[in-house]
Amino acid sequence: MTSQPVRALLLEQIHPEAEAVLRSAGFEVESVGRALDEDELVDRLRGVQLLGIRSKTQVTRRVLESARGLTAIGAFCIGTNQIDLAAATEAGIAVFNAPFSNTRSVVELAIAEIISMTRRLTEKNALMHAGTWDKSADGAHEVRGRTLGIVGYGNIGTQLSVLAENLGMQVLFYDKVDKLALGNARRCLELEDLLRQADVVTLHVDGRADNANLFGADEFEQMRPGSLFLNLSRGFVVDYGSLRKHVESGHIAGAAVDVFPVEPKGRGDEFVSELRGLPNVILTPHIGGSTEEAQQDIGRFVAGKFRDFWRDGTSAMSVNLPGLVLPRAENTLRLVHLHRNVPGVLARVNGLLADGGVNVEAQLLGTRGEIGYAVTDSASGTTQAIVDQIRALPETIGLRVIF
Repeated sequence: MTSQPVRALLLEQIHPEAEAVLRSAGFEVESVGRALDEDELVDRLRGVQLLGIRSKTQVTRRVLESARGLTAIGAFCIGTNQIDLAAATEAGIAVFNAPFSNTRSVVELAIAEIISMTRRLTEKNALMHAGTWDKSADGAHEVRGRTLGIVGYGNIGTQLSVLAENLGMQVLFYDKVDKLALGNARRCLELEDLLRQADVVTLHVDGRADNANLFGADEFEQMRPGSLFLNLSRGFVVDYGSLRKHVESGHIAGAAVDVFPVEPKGRGDEFVSELRGLPNVILTPHIGGSTEEAQQDIGRFVAGKFRDFWRDGTSAMSVNLPGLVLPRAENTLRLVHLHRNVPGVLARVNGLLADGGVNVEAQLLGTRGEIGYAVTDSASGTTQAIVDQIRALPETIGLRVIF
């Protein structure tokens, strides 16, 4: 039972705060400023225990099956749909994300874009840069008194709801799950009800597969003439060809889009979209959470999850494992055992420890679906032979020894 240097690979310009946290914990860190494709990732993960990504790198089953030493993946963002979670769990790899850290940044961008489109600032700006002075108020409005429809009432949707009300907007929301309305917001039981009433429709849904093609021709047609549309959630939930047609016809007066079905891998790469060149359409390169404050918080948060998971087996807020936090007593050896959730596994582990004369100082078990996760501390007596016996149990997915 010898310790090896812990190697972390961070991709896609993750904030330097993450590297600082990991290096201070004694880990070796390699940072790459872009996304990697599948073949590159397979090659670069040899000897890597911790992988940090953002939204573009796709961690597929093939990648996970080839990454023998990989212990944890951190999505330094909200979504985890770019990771094959089932394959990660089968391989005993913990997955973490940052579900809250960039919420405020996304909300502020949404508010800024709503005001910009309502005042038609994009068109005024373009005219000024072209040397044309146009002080007309035609088509410009206040947001006060207008109705905002929020599709997806999670962390971002709820905070946007509160700030929009502070600006004097009326708020409607639709969510497939029953959610508590904040302030004076009103829930719509059907998406169609929201679309018929809202002056501005904004999407804040998650990346689950059943949200694909959520918004298309039928939904745009149901929106009020002259209304505005925003998507700061996922690119694959909207039919952008249909959005273009409705903007060109004037049915949709303006749109703001931050996410796209296919996005360039790195800074400076060509961006291709049917939405380019449209008036009063704001296109941003997936920057909803890209503020210094948000990225620093995300870097610190996810890197801290890496550190705590590696050092202590702490899995609090893991996306795919039971969330366990067991305080560590001094001078103990910790076994972190990921196994199939079937009856009797913990009893067999404890039987092996007892047969070896090992006294358990502390123990915690959690289950999640088909997965069981147990953390066991002992003061002395745990030998390599006992570890090998536990690892050889047919239910064992993975076992780590933490000194």
